[in-house]
Amino acid sequence: MPFEVNPAYSKKVAYFSMEFAVAQALKIYSGGLGFLAGSHMRSAYELKQNLFGIGMLWRYGYYDQIRDEEGMMAVQFQKKLYTYLQQTDIEFTLQIDNETVKVKVYYLSPDIFHSAPLFLMTTDFPENSEKARAYCHRLYDNYPQHRVAQQILLGIGGGKIVEALGGVDTYHLNEGHGLPLAFHLFEQYKSTDEVRKRLVFTTHTPEKAGNEEQDIDFLHNMGFFNGVPLEIVKEITHTENNTLSFTPATLNLSRLSNAVSKLHGDVSNEMWAHINDRCPIISITNAQNKHFWADHELEQANQQDDDHDLVTLKKEMKAELFEIVANQTGKIFRPDVLTIVWARRFASYKRADLVLRDKERFLKMVNNTKYPVQIIWAGKPYPMDYGSVNTFNEIITFNRGRANCATLVGYEIMLSRQLKRGSDVWLNTPRRPHEASGTSGMTAAMNGSVNVSINDGWIPEFARHGENAFVTPTADHTTMDIESIDNFDHENIMSVLENEVIPAYYDNPSKWVEIMKNSMRDVVPYFDSNRMADEYYQKLYNSEYDASKRIMVQPAAKEVGAS
Repeated sequence: MPFEVNPAYSKKVAYFSMEFAVAQALKIYSGGLGFLAGSHMRSAYELKQNLFGIGMLWRYGYYDQIRDEEGMMAVQFQKKLYTYLQQTDIEFTLQIDNETVKVKVYYLSPDIFHSAPLFLMTTDFPENSEKARAYCHRLYDNYPQHRVAQQILLGIGGGKIVEALGGVDTYHLNEGHGLPLAFHLFEQYKSTDEVRKRLVFTTHTPEKAGNEEQDIDFLHNMGFFNGVPLEIVKEITHTENNTLSFTPATLNLSRLSNAVSKLHGDVSNEMWAHINDRCPIISITNAQNKHFWADHELEQANQQDDDHDLVTLKKEMKAELFEIVANQTGKIFRPDVLTIVWARRFASYKRADLVLRDKERFLKMVNNTKYPVQIIWAGKPYPMDYGSVNTFNEIITFNRGRANCATLVGYEIMLSRQLKRGSDVWLNTPRRPHEASGTSGMTAAMNGSVNVSINDGWIPEFARHGENAFVTPTADHTTMDIESIDNFDHENIMSVLENEVIPAYYDNPSKWVEIMKNSMRDVVPYFDSNRMADEYYQKLYNSEYDASKRIMVQPAAKEVGAS
C-alpha cells in the first residue's frame, strides 16, 4: 500500500465495482452505487485501511446530460482523457466472445483525490478490434454482448489484477456485476468452499433491473465462466434451467453477504428465502463521506449553536445554487423562499412526478402568496430507459413558464453538492420497499437540508418526524395495488408539505432551525461512511467461512398421489 496501514484493518481487500464516484473530474459513475463506492474509497483512505478498488476506465463515462435545441434532455457521449491517471505495467489478455482481448490497467494514486488506491481497466486502444475497444466505452452499455463483456472484464480481469498485485485475503463484489470472478476463483481452486472463503458480496437493490438474469448458454459462449464446464456451473450455482440469476449465484458462492439498510436486510432475506445453500445476508447500512460532502462552515456554526450564522450561511448557499438555476433556465429564485429539491438517479420506482399527480393541488401549494415555494428537479435517467427520460422531459415541459419551478441537467457530483447545500427540503418519494438505502438524503442532511420522505431505505433508521425530518405514513403493501399505493403516498406527502413543512418554515422559523440542527447532528457519525467502512471490516471482511451457517431450504413435501 502507498501508505502505512492501520493495524485494525490489516486484512487485504480488493473491492470490485462497475462505478466509483470519487470526484467530479473522474466521470466513471452513474448514480447511487457509484456515490456509495466513492465514499467507501474515501473513508478507506481516511481510516488507512488495507483496501484497494478494482473498476473500469469508461472512455465516454456514463453520459453527459445536456439539453437539445428545444430545452429537452439530450444525451451526449464525449471522449474523456485523464492525465492524472498512471498507466501501470499490468497487462493481460482475456477470452471474450471467442476473441483474444488485451487489457491495460491504469492507477489512481491516493494522493490525487484522497481515496483508496484504484485500478481501472481499459480495452480501448489500437491493438484491439473495434468491437473489443467498445467494451470500455460506455458504463452499463445497453448492447447485451458489450454488457456481458464488461462483467467478464470486471470479474476475471479484476482477478488477474489482484494476482499481479500479490493476492488478497478477501474479494468484495459491490453488486453482482463482477460475478465472473467467482468462476475465475473456482477454476483455480476447484472447490466452492475455497471460493467462499475468499468472496463476500453486497446486494444493493430489490429491483429486477439490478438483479440481472441471462441465458446461460449465451454467457458460456461469451466466456463468462472462464472455462468452467456448464454442468459444473449449474451445479455450483444451483441453476435448474437455462437462466442464470446473478444475485442467487453470487449468494451461493460467497461466504457472507450484506444488504445496505436494516429494512433492505429484511427485504433481501425474504426475497431470497427460497435460495438453497446461500450465504447469510446481514445488514450494513450505507453511508456517505462527511469530510467530502458536508459544508464545514455550516457544520461549525451548528456545533457552536450559532443560529444566526447557520441561517446566513444557508441563504448564501441558496444564492449560489440559484445562479445555476438562472444560468440553466433563465429563472430567478429567491433565497428567502422555501426551496424544495427532488434530485437523484431517475427511475420509475423513485417517482419523481409523485407531487404532480394532482397538478391543480400542486400549483395551489407552490403559488400560495402567503407561503411561497420554489421547487427544483434534477437527476439522470438511464439513457435507454425511455419511460424515465419521458418523465424527465414531461417535468421540463410542466415547469416551462413557471417562475418558481425548475429542472436542471448535468446531475453529477458538483451539481448534487450544490443542490444539497442550497435546498431547504430534500424530497424523497420512492415506492417502498424498492429504495434499498437512498444515500442522497444523508448528504442533504449534512448540509442543513431537511428530509421529507416516504419511510423507506435508510430513513427508518434516522428520521424522527417533526424533530429531524418529516416522514409519511406507510401504505399497506400486502393489500394495496400500485395505483392505490401511489394515491396513498401522494396524499400523505402533499399533506405533510402543506400542513406541517411549509407552515413550520414560515410561521415558526426557530422551530425550523432546530429541525435543521437536529438533522445535521443526527446524521453523523452513524451515516458518515467512516462508520460504514469500519463495519465492513468488522462484520464482513473479518468473518470466517462457516459451512454450517449456509441457508438450507427444505424441499416441499409432495402431495399424496403426486408422481
